[in-house]
This record gives sequence, C-alpha cells and structure tokens, in this order.
Amino acid sequence: MKKDYSSIFASLFILGILGLIYFTMMPHWTSNETESLSDFSTKRALTQVEAISKQPHYVGSENHQVVADYLVKELNKLGLETSVQEGYMLSDWGNLVKSKNILARIKGTSSSKALLLLSHYDSAPHSYSHGASDAGSGVATILESVRAFLYTKKQHKNDIIILFSDAEELGLNGAALFVTQHPWAKNVGLVLNFEARGSSGPSYMLMETNKGNAGLVKEFASAKATFPVSNSLMYSIYKMLPNDTDLTFFREQGNIQGYNFAFIDDHFNYHTAQDDIKHLNSNTLAHQGTYLMPLLNYFSNADLNTTKSTEDYVYFTIPYTFISYPFGWVLPMVIIALVFFIFLLFLGKAKRILSFREISRGFIPFLGSAIITGLITFFGWKALLKVYPQYNDLLNGFTYNGHAYIAAFVLLAIAISFAFYQRFSAKKVTMNHYVAPLFLWIIINGGLAFGLQGAGFLIIPVYFGLFSFGTFIITQKFNKTLNLICCIPALLIIAPFIQMFPIGLGLKVLFGSAILTVLTFALLLPVFGAFAKKGMWSLLFFALAIGFFAKAHSESGYEFGKAKSNSLLYIYNADTKKANWVTYDTNLDTWTKVYLGENPKEATAMEDTPLFSKYNSKFTYQAEAPIKNLEKPTIELLQDRIVGSQRYLKIRISPNRKVNRYDIFANEKMVIHNFKANGASTLGQKGSKYQRNGKKILSYYVVDNLPLEMQFSFDSKTPLEMELLESSFDLLQNPLFNIVKREDWMMPTAFVLNDAVVIKEKIKPSAVVVIEKPIVIPTKNYIKKEPLIIPTDSLKVPKI
Repeated sequence: MKKDYSSIFASLFILGILGLIYFTMMPHWTSNETESLSDFSTKRALTQVEAISKQPHYVGSENHQVVADYLVKELNKLGLETSVQEGYMLSDWGNLVKSKNILARIKGTSSSKALLLLSHYDSAPHSYSHGASDAGSGVATILESVRAFLYTKKQHKNDIIILFSDAEELGLNGAALFVTQHPWAKNVGLVLNFEARGSSGPSYMLMETNKGNAGLVKEFASAKATFPVSNSLMYSIYKMLPNDTDLTFFREQGNIQGYNFAFIDDHFNYHTAQDDIKHLNSNTLAHQGTYLMPLLNYFSNADLNTTKSTEDYVYFTIPYTFISYPFGWVLPMVIIALVFFIFLLFLGKAKRILSFREISRGFIPFLGSAIITGLITFFGWKALLKVYPQYNDLLNGFTYNGHAYIAAFVLLAIAISFAFYQRFSAKKVTMNHYVAPLFLWIIINGGLAFGLQGAGFLIIPVYFGLFSFGTFIITQKFNKTLNLICCIPALLIIAPFIQMFPIGLGLKVLFGSAILTVLTFALLLPVFGAFAKKGMWSLLFFALAIGFFAKAHSESGYEFGKAKSNSLLYIYNADTKKANWVTYDTNLDTWTKVYLGENPKEATAMEDTPLFSKYNSKFTYQAEAPIKNLEKPTIELLQDRIVGSQRYLKIRISPNRKVNRYDIFANEKMVIHNFKANGASTLGQKGSKYQRNGKKILSYYVVDNLPLEMQFSFDSKTPLEMELLESSFDLLQNPLFNIVKREDWMMPTAFVLNDAVVIKEKIKPSAVVVIEKPIVIPTKNYIKKEPLIIPTDSLKVPKI
C-alpha cells in the first residue's frame, strides 16, 4: 500500500506560509544595508539613539536638558534653524509641567498645509528608563530620515515641521502646548508620529482621525511603504488600551489627523530601566525608517487636504501589500456569503452529498474543542500565576517568557482540535462537518458588520472556505491542492492576531488567542480533516506544547537583562511626625526586606491619598522608618478671602530641597471653581467647575525647583481640607539615607512613584478676612454692602 505523505506536505506548506508572514512584516537584514548618504541608515540612527539614551532624561532631570541641547545641535548640523517653545500646561489628567518643545521647519515651494514629523524626547520618570525605544527610536528615525531627505536636495511643495515634543510621558503636555499656543499649529495638515510601547517587533501603523479614514487610507496606499503592517481592527484595539499618544491630542483638540507608527513586542521593557540601547531591536528601528522615508517623500509633495474624508474604509495588509475597500461593502459581503452558503447547503443536500445528521454532528468537535481549549487556557493561566507568583511583578502583564506561553497554548489548542476531530469526525464526512465552522464564521462576521466594521476583512478567508466547500459540492472530489491554496488567506489575515493579542493586551487574554486558534483550525478543516492519523498529530502537538511549557518554566526566573521589578519609598508625615517605608510589591525580595522586614504590616500610610497609577497599583506593605532631617516646603496663603458664598484662595508652595513632584489632594466635598496652577487652566475645562477624579487635584512635575502657585475658589461653608505630598526621586542617592544598591537582576517598578523621598503634610487654613464696601444705588434710598477682595500685594500674609 502506497504511503500518503500529503499531511506532512500540508504541514510544511502551512509552516512556510507562516514563515513568509514573519519575514515579510519587517526588515531582517539591516546589517547588510547600504551606507549611501541618500538612504536611511539604521547604523546612523542607532548612533543617535545611543546618544539620546545614555542616561534617564525625564522632565526635571539634569539629563533632560542635556538631551534637549543635543537635539538642537543635531538639527543645526542639518542646516535647520531651530526654536524652543516653553510654557506651563495643565493636562486633563491633572498633570502640570513646564514643557520645552524643540522645533525646526523646512520650507516648501508652495505650501498650503504643512507636514509635521513628531516624536517625544522625554523618558518615563520614576523607573530610570533610558528612553531608547520610547521614544529615542522615534527621534532618531526622524533625524536620520530628514538628513537623508535633505541630502537629495529634492524640491518639495509642502513645509515640513519637525517637533520633538516634551512631557509626553506626563500627560501629552508638550503636544498640548504646541497645538494650543504655537502659531505653526494652525498650518499643520498631517502628522506622522513615531512611538514605542516595547523594544522589538514590527511597527504597526495606526490612523487617528475624528471623521472618516478613507482619505488617510488612500494616501497611505499611494505612499507605498515597503513593509506595511496594519489593519482597521488595530485602532479599535488600540483605543481599548490605557494609552494615548501625542497624536491623540492633535486629533482631539486640534482636529489634526495623522498616522502613528509604534512597535509593541518585548512589552516588558516598556518604561523600565531596560529601555536602553541594548534592548532596542535594530530591525525594528529599520522598520520605522521604511515607513518614514517613502511617506516623507510622498507627503512633502501631496495635497494634504485630500487626507480628509467622511467615509470609512476597511483595510488590512498582506506581505508587501495594502488592501482596502469601503465600509459600505462589509454587510453586503456577509449577505452574499450567507446566500452562497445556503445555496451550497441545498445543492449538497439535493446531490446527497450532505446529510443534516452529519452536519449537526459536526458541531460537536468544533464547539467542543473551542470550549475545552478556552476553559483550559483561561484557568490554566490563572493557575500559572499561582505557581509562579513572580509573574505579577511585571505590571504590564507580559512576562519575559510570554512568547513561550503563547506557543504552548496555541500548540495545545491545535492538539485538542485534532483530538476532537479524531474522535468525532472521519475523513469521509469532513465536508459535512465543515458546515459548522463556516456557519459560525458567517454569524461572527454578521455581528462585526453591525458592531465592529473595522474587522470586516475577516469575511475574506470565509469566501475562500466557501470556494473550497463549493468545489467539493460541485465536483464531489476532495482537491487537496486547491484546499491548501484556499487556506492561505486565513493564515495571512487571521494568524497574526493570535500572537498580537497577548502581546498588546497582556497574557490575560491568552484564552482569546487559544480560541482563535481553534476557529482558524476549523476554517482550515478541508486541509486538516484530510490528515491521516489525527490522533498521532494530536500527540505530536501535545508534546510540542509540553516542550514550550518546559521552556517557559526554565525561563521563569530573573536575571540581568530580565530583571525583577521592585519598589521602595520613604514617607515622612510632617503632621504626625512619623515615617514609614512602603512598597507596591506583592512579592518581597531580599532588597525590600532589608527595610520592610520579614513580616511587614499591610500598608495604610497612604490610603487617604491614593497616588495615580496606570495599572491602579496600591501600596501593599509598610514598616516604621527612622526620622530624617528633611527640609519641609514653605506653604504660603497669598490670598484667603470670602466674596459672597465663595471662598477664594491663592496658595504658593516653595521647595526647600531639590524636589521633582508635588501631588495635591483635597476633600471631595470641596467643589473647586476657576482653578489655575502657575497661571495654567485645564485644557478640557468646561465652565468654571474644576473636573477631577477622587481627591486628586493635580500632580506638578517640578522643573528648576520652581514653586507651585494655585488659585481657586470653593463654597465658603465647606471646610478647607487639603494635603500635599512633596517627592524627590533621589532615595538611592540622598546622603541622608544609606540605601543598598539593587542587585543586577532587579530594577525599579515602572508606572508608579518609586525610589522617592516623600513629605506628607496638610495645607492648613488661615484666618479668613471678609471686607465689605458700601455701594450707593441711586434708585433706592439705602446702602448695599458687598465683599471686597484686597489685592494680595497689599497684604502681609504669614508663612506656615
């Protein structure tokens, strides 16, 4: 009997397609790139990243000014006249900072609208992030691309504005300063923004627009980027994430649209001390360059008004190709697929090829494998978090061995699918059992057509499945070659999401990838259903899954370059005269136990004034700490007066030590009006009422140790209950403390106030003065009295 090797050939074919997807998503041979001065050079761009990311350079640090000066120098070297925009900005998040934007402009021949190249140069605070990927890579991409562009000396129509924005990490403050206060903002027609949320992987293109995306889609296709990676579902996912970029502010406040380009793999390095030049993938940086060079050449001459539209397009990419079509096609495509599906059902029944009994039985392996896979993955990951509690140390939810877990659960899903179809589906009824997945995929696409049209491209693999199904119904023959060809769209379009979802959203959504694997397996049933010995294939994939689980176990510890994050703060309460060590950690290590001890108390030191955290982290443990001689800030009430029913305050807080941040809290019963901080009002303010979440009024990131000055009013009957937290990010360097250096397999926890010396103090009220003046009203024979506010410079106000 002749042996059948078709299943092995089909497996190799599928592996080849998956390999093609991987190798065509981004460049992989940057070491052999040309060194032509007219081309983008990854090597030259890496040199820029290295210079920018030598040290952490968060807003307020000495290195922040060093990087700003370096960027001005580099722009000047390109022959560009550079300007600096400075000013205070209070974000909708309640973050106040004095931003310093760096700008340059390349004049075009007949510009009506300008093209803006955007990236931010500040690094994340609190965690010693070097900002190599986020967003030194973006700054370097722009510098190197502009250098190559200017070298060619090609004439271009549109002005090109270069903006290296500041304070993006604190609340998009630099972008807000530019959009609301810089005269060039009115002339911007399109933004190209370069960002990072990891340190490797392909760079994804994400559009931002207030209206239709059709213009942006068409123009991006015309620019012909070499390695486009994007689809219209990505932006929907992006909006679910707790993230914004500078471009978000351009869109929301300036009605200026554009494109984000950002990479997200190795998400565990994001905002950490490991965001350095060593962890930045050079191929990823090259990918950023493959976007900007063609887009810069195209949009510097395009009519930027054509990017605006009221119509929306579905779009997606396959290797080297960008495909799009109108939203209006989505529902008709689903309806046509449904009609074709029903027609084939009746035709197959009429030809006695299909049996309703076998069709109904086909739901057993399909739904069974999906449900079992989903449950095993969902509860399996929860069990792994119990077995490996250290996985909770990384707040972003993606572990260092995360890729091994993705592979393990995906392989397990395939093993379970093969096992179910081995038990409940024979080769001779494969096409009868194919009805179930086709039906469910059409139902899913029907739901997407009404609720999430950006995912409308998922109907395309279904059409190829219907074509394979229809060919069998008409010819009554099982064409293995045709079935393999028809599986290609499912692999190209759906398979990348299996990996992308856990990378972008965290391993908590692994069950979603596992279920999507089963759905994709079922859509490829004409291929997999023809496999001989499905039980053996199930055992093979199960063994491979065990192998990747073993690999994940071997990589579950910490080491240099894959460090454990930990946290420590010193908090001195100036009112109670007590001090505490506190941490956010759930798993204490040898470093934190030096200060917190083996059995610390649960943290209560800050329950009444919770600090903002991206992932809602709260203090876990605390221990008594020695009292240190810290210089408290000077709190001055420059004005405290009642006018009618409102009490008006003007408060100045001046540091008496080198500090980095002030957090101000107030009782939630205090309804605050007309709030200003250092002369800045909230950008999104509507009416006089100051919008805030909970007790927080604002976080002020200090530059040059400048004081904070707040003025506002509130109901005079409401008691003044405010509290100040003054923080310096110098716990490890402060001479008053003798903090042991972290071991090389540890790093500061990101996204939280960390390694800080904090003074906590109430802002105490002064004696309120009400001054009245007589007002004579001619039509009445009486005198009315109303309060008078005396100018602050005529008052002597005692310091507190």
